[in-house]
Amino acid sequence: MNNAAADMTTSQAGSIKPIFARAKNVTVGYPGEIIVEGINFELPQGQAMALIGTNGSGKTTLLKTSVGLIPPLGGDLTVFNTKPGNSARRIAYLGQFHNAGFILPLRALDVVRMGRFPLHGLVGKMNAADNEMVKSAMHTMGIEKQADTPLRFLSGGQQQRVYLAQVLAHHADLLVLDEPTSGLDAAGRELYLHAMNDEMCRGASIIVATHDIQEEAALCQQIMLLAHKVVAFGPPQQVLNSETLLETFGIVIGKDQKRPAVLECAHGHDTEPAIQAKVKGRKFWMR
Repeated sequence: MNNAAADMTTSQAGSIKPIFARAKNVTVGYPGEIIVEGINFELPQGQAMALIGTNGSGKTTLLKTSVGLIPPLGGDLTVFNTKPGNSARRIAYLGQFHNAGFILPLRALDVVRMGRFPLHGLVGKMNAADNEMVKSAMHTMGIEKQADTPLRFLSGGQQQRVYLAQVLAHHADLLVLDEPTSGLDAAGRELYLHAMNDEMCRGASIIVATHDIQEEAALCQQIMLLAHKVVAFGPPQQVLNSETLLETFGIVIGKDQKRPAVLECAHGHDTEPAIQAKVKGRKFWMR
């Protein structure tokens, strides 16, 4: 198989999609400490993969390895057919900790505008298209009215919305998110779900680390359960069962738990009111 063929996959609809990220027998960890080994996956364009597990299970370590912050300890990991970190402009990374807003007197708008920095640099001039992407991202996450508010004066949930808007403003091909719904209320989580669904509909892929099983089952085509090892990997309906959840968390979700609705890409030409109605009208069960 040639390289071009190796980096493509066939979707259920029969279309050929490129592979944005691929792991072959990858080991992640730190010098002298293996966290998880035997990681294998392929993430095609327009799909999402959730890393689910307890604190310390290896989720963040795998995310950091995927974006090139730490090197893999073994195996073959490629992102956009090259080593992690070589395609930074195509990746939006949201970590768990954000200190800049409390060190510098930044407004919410300033933080979201940083999402355009990978394309223009710190001193590059933003154009009208950049400003529109920033405005749209803030509207999507419902924080446009807080644009001029210093970040330090916002609640934890509002700050998380600002950082998610920064990710959206990047307009990246791959979103790598570490606990993105941390601190969000139910309304914020619903906006997040629809925003991520829209990102996939435009062709972006997502890798997200989370504790939330139900929420990501509505969003992701692939689930990887981690507990210092790969407990299970595959579609949610195959991976999420009592045995795998017991091994991952030490608990089992009851059979009568509600399942969230699966989002779909909008068809036709939705107007702004239609998009708002869709967000407000869809019902999700969340813990």
